[in-house]
Amino acid sequence: MATKVFMEALSPTMEEGRLVKWLKNEGDAVTTGDPIGEVETDKAIMELVARGDGVLRKRLINEGDAVPVGTLVGVIAAADENIDALVGHSGAQAPAKAPAAPVDAVPVVAAAAATAPVTSAPAPTATPAPAALAPSQPSAPTRSSPLARRLASERGLDLGSVQGSGPNGRIIKRDIEAAVPTGAEGAAPRAGAASAPRADVVGAPKAGAAGAPQYRDVPLSTIRKIIAKRLAESIGPIPTFYLTAELDLTRVMEMRAAMAELGPEFKVSVNDVLIKAIAVALSQHPEVNAHWGGDHIRYFNRVHIGMAVATDDGLIVPVIWDADSKRMSEISRDAKDLAVRARARKLTPEEFTGSTFSVSNLGMFGIDQFTAIINPPEAAIIAIGTSEDKLVVVEGEAVVRQRVRLTMSCDHRVIDGAVGAKFLQTLRRLVENPLMLVY
Repeated sequence: MATKVFMEALSPTMEEGRLVKWLKNEGDAVTTGDPIGEVETDKAIMELVARGDGVLRKRLINEGDAVPVGTLVGVIAAADENIDALVGHSGAQAPAKAPAAPVDAVPVVAAAAATAPVTSAPAPTATPAPAALAPSQPSAPTRSSPLARRLASERGLDLGSVQGSGPNGRIIKRDIEAAVPTGAEGAAPRAGAASAPRADVVGAPKAGAAGAPQYRDVPLSTIRKIIAKRLAESIGPIPTFYLTAELDLTRVMEMRAAMAELGPEFKVSVNDVLIKAIAVALSQHPEVNAHWGGDHIRYFNRVHIGMAVATDDGLIVPVIWDADSKRMSEISRDAKDLAVRARARKLTPEEFTGSTFSVSNLGMFGIDQFTAIINPPEAAIIAIGTSEDKLVVVEGEAVVRQRVRLTMSCDHRVIDGAVGAKFLQTLRRLVENPLMLVY
């Protein structure tokens, strides 16, 4: 009996998947559990596995195509089984998206990243007639992938004029990218028109760069889409206030130096120490270690710290589980391993879901202080700036001490100002007396 291969929800927040690579060709034998493709989710690159035994008879999407969860992407069947009724025609529209995961299960993205650059084909030096820009309707259905159809619509391309390079002549993404927009070829300047572009047109090519692109559009990656969605859920609806504290790191530095003398396995960073201190403070203030649930507030008995990691595609937040009960050397090991695999998009869903509180650190970039955006449904996030030597007054004397600024963004529906302030008081005591973290 034939088995349908669907685009599966490989992470709790996945609504769309992009096929990175087919691992099996049409005609290859497969068994249940065999990886047949690699899929880019909103957080990582994961394997799509076979749910039946037989032969991969049909691949219905191409590498690079992005389709909604629930879309039929292939068929597994016996070598001689008729699958015409299942396949239909390859250009069929994908089914409706699967419902999003409930709010308590959604992983988080810590902060906004820079706006992605934009791409388009070069603009002609003269404006074509409007009729030349309108895509004509093909006389017969044209086989094309959903991504190819979307790109063609955005670029004003007539699919009927594009030669497909996919299976059975299907038009895929690379065919659209290689095509010249309708009306762009052969367009000549009108008589008497100025040859140089206007200097006040934003993005206009410079003199001597006739025909140069004015801009370029880059389709959103799946991780960038989820970042945009999560930020819209956070900064707008959540009534946020901010608390900033400057902590003395002098004793932390002394402790780190002493630990490093014991051997490389005991070497820890300032960030490792701060994560440990934050986790211990949360265990003492469960009213901060909480999630907003709409009609309830959930207070957690365990402390799982989400650690924002920058990747080429955006931010992902792997989780250090039970951080309050781990040694600093264990936190250091986990943080390094998670960061490496996060940048390689090799995290599993359980490694980037379930955080109860998040931390974002931009100190390594020389940022003195910043505010981070809360990761719903969490109630707070701490932003860590750079540590630096400062001239301060201690017991009436001017001395140089190493200091760091932390800013906590708080959801006022869960955390009141005094509650947040008491939490930061505890955190200050732990950081400025770090031997309290060693047990």
